[in-house]
Amino acid sequence: MCYALMSSGGKDSTLALDRARRDGLDVRYLVNIYDGPSQRVAFHGVRADLIAAQAVACGLDLVAAHTDADNPYEPVLLRTLRDLEQRGVTGIVFGNIHLADVREWYETRVTAAGLAHVEPLWGEPPLSLVREVVERGFRPIVVSVDLQQGAADLLGREIDDDFVKTVEVRKNMDPCGERGEYHTFVYAGPTFNDPISVERGDVREERNHSLLDLLPPAPNPSP
Repeated sequence: MCYALMSSGGKDSTLALDRARRDGLDVRYLVNIYDGPSQRVAFHGVRADLIAAQAVACGLDLVAAHTDADNPYEPVLLRTLRDLEQRGVTGIVFGNIHLADVREWYETRVTAAGLAHVEPLWGEPPLSLVREVVERGFRPIVVSVDLQQGAADLLGREIDDDFVKTVEVRKNMDPCGERGEYHTFVYAGPTFNDPISVERGDVREERNHSLLDLLPPAPNPSP
C-alpha cells in the first residue's frame, strides 16, 4: 500500500508526514492544490514552485493541480483523488488537528473515492504538537497571519523555543494556528534530504491577511 500527503507546505502536514513515515507508511506523493492565477497556495501565499521544491527535498513525487474561475476547489480535488487512485495510492495523509468540520469535509470525499483517510495528529494538544515541531528539528517560517486574530507580530518568525513561549501564553490563540491564525512554510527538517534555500521578499496584505513572500535564492550573476 502507498499513500499521498495532502500539503500546503506548512508545519502540520510536514509533521504528519514525519509521523506517518515513523509509523511505517509508504508515503510516495505530495499533493498540492493551489490558486492558478496567482500560482500560490491560497491564504498561505507560498509560491507553487516552492511546494515543488519541498516535494523533491522530502523525496516525494509531486501531484499538483490548480483552481481558477472555471475550476473551483472541490471538482479539482475529486479529479486529483481519481488520479491518485489510478497511480495505486491507497490512502491520503492529512495534518488536521481538531477542526471536526474540516476533517469531515475531506474524509467524506476521500473515502467516497475508495481511499483511506489518515490523520496522524488528530486530537492531540496543539501546544504539544508545536513543541514537537521544534524538538524534531523542523524549520518553519511564518508566512501568513490573520490580521483579525491578533497574530500580526508573528509574521516572518521562525518556529523555535522562543516562538513556543510566545504562543503558549496567548489565551485566545491556537498555538498551532489551527483556526487560521498563522500559516507556515517548512524549509528543513528530519523528513528533508536537503534544506530548501529561500530568501525573504516583500510583505503584502490580502483579504485581511498579511503575507511574507518567500523567494528561491537569486541566481549568481555570470562572471
